[in-house]
Amino acid sequence: MTTFGIEEEFVFLDRETLRPADVADRAFARLAADPRWRPLAHREFLAAQVEHASAVFTSMAEAQAALVGFRREVAAEAEQLGVVAASVGCPPDALPFPTITDTPRYQRIVDDMQGVIADHQIQGLHVHAGIEDRDQGVRALNVVRNWLPLMSALTGNSPIWRGHDTGYESWRNVGQRRWTTTGCPPEFRDGADYDRRLERLVGVGGMKDRAIIMWNARLSVHVPTVEVRVADAQLEAWSAVLLAALCRALVESVVDVSLGAADAVMPSDEAAPGPELLNAALLHAAHSGLDSLVLDPVLGELRPAPEVLDRTRELLAPALEASGDAALVATGFQRLLEEGTGGARQRGAFSSGGMPALRELYEATFTAED
Repeated sequence: MTTFGIEEEFVFLDRETLRPADVADRAFARLAADPRWRPLAHREFLAAQVEHASAVFTSMAEAQAALVGFRREVAAEAEQLGVVAASVGCPPDALPFPTITDTPRYQRIVDDMQGVIADHQIQGLHVHAGIEDRDQGVRALNVVRNWLPLMSALTGNSPIWRGHDTGYESWRNVGQRRWTTTGCPPEFRDGADYDRRLERLVGVGGMKDRAIIMWNARLSVHVPTVEVRVADAQLEAWSAVLLAALCRALVESVVDVSLGAADAVMPSDEAAPGPELLNAALLHAAHSGLDSLVLDPVLGELRPAPEVLDRTRELLAPALEASGDAALVATGFQRLLEEGTGGARQRGAFSSGGMPALRELYEATFTAED
């Protein structure tokens, strides 16, 4: 069974303004002092952020428990520091320019990207699915790219920015379009082609190294995985685990020949969306989430969201049933359709009660077990 890992980026917010609070160094120091969390807690780009880079998992139940456990530790640190811990794609308000974590690499990024950094106050959810080698990874990546708009529609969680409703489910995904590499990756012939083309990008447009490749899916720089990076950080752990189940099932459908599902999850040559359609569909998904039509990743056309989710379950059924995740995905899809994405829920809270209602939503969801 394919192993997987999950990275969650969290932000500390001032309790009144909900602007980023630059307290992450203190929180990280305490987390890193605990042997349970030392290998998993990481500093991030902004001085208000901390990251959980999970252990390697084989079961979604194991992942759910681990994610909630780490969130509880972050929430405890936030309470001690007098701030709010939030898992959102971007903070609902922000100062004109963020405070950057003081490391040479991060400072070089600021020097290179300059004004872009003003709005790069974002938190993402990254899912890693294990692969055997880079050729296998490229085969999976060439399929995953078609599914990125749907994954974005499922995970938008950043509608409020600088105190205003942006009208988008994922303002984070809009902001990321300013970077040198962004959106859906191109298709690659094999691992050697991938490595050769990435090497040519280094040094161009602020791309100091491969870790700054900002495509919404890529081969990991550090571990043998396909890394899906399209999702906003999620209000609750369950929706992060839902995305992990989808990503693993999709990668397994491509690389595990015993499932006989590779053809089912790939569009035909006639239906295959080109890069222009994929990137337009990413913006469409960032705007509308599940409230409108979404790009069907196999048909290559816009269809009603409930229909696409039903087809997704059908197409991924062999992998989901083999891993025991079919019920989890069915329940998660139904919950998203009934309750709305994190973006829809944030927008509802902000409309009804402004910043105080958002704070209540963040506090109620951050450590929710289910």
